[in-house]
Amino acid sequence: MSQSSTGPAESDTYLAVCGHTHLFPGARCRVTGLPDLQAFVADPWPVDLDLRFSDDVVAEVELRIEDPAEPVLTVPAYTTGAGTAVAGRRWLIREFVRTGDEVELTIGSPA
Repeated sequence: MSQSSTGPAESDTYLAVCGHTHLFPGARCRVTGLPDLQAFVADPWPVDLDLRFSDDVVAEVELRIEDPAEPVLTVPAYTTGAGTAVAGRRWLIREFVRTGDEVELTIGSPA
């Protein structure tokens, strides 16, 4: 796992917000608080995220960069606000886009 030379030296946890109760290919999540948005979009580095879903359930997830330079979001098992169990899963990130003072992640296929 490589870390961008522009990435933070220490691991911080950032807030990510998803407009759905679960992830699926094409879902988007907005990450706030990253220190250098343009650098992160150009060359993402590993970060820990508190992923808040639309039903206010929060999961502690990890964005990691795997060989060959594939960004993967690891989401543990969780239960939606309505009580539906969602299995843990790893997702490839299809795209990173800067939107104002946030970075939007587009979920790709399961890893």
